[in-house]
Amino acid sequence: MNSKEDIRPISYIKANAAEILAQVNETRRPVYVTQNGEAKAVLVDTESYEKMKKAIGLLKLLAQGEQDITTGKVLSQEDFFAEMDNSFDHSRV
Repeated sequence: MNSKEDIRPISYIKANAAEILAQVNETRRPVYVTQNGEAKAVLVDTESYEKMKKAIGLLKLLAQGEQDITTGKVLSQEDFFAEMDNSFDHSRV
């Protein structure tokens, strides 16, 4: 992180919004916004934001899978596919 470019006070953001947006989109690095010397927000480009949302979604699925394993909420492969076959057979009726 280049602190001079990547950490900016809110007053600078207000006065130079277009420049900051261009920087974020060109460098793909987040800009940390400070207020009264304290970090308050992070600006990221939309592509990076979408990638983060997808990564978080995958992590949530992994966490749910681990929880299911821990609580014994699992099926064997054969049982799973048998249930899937049954549900497809019933949906065609």
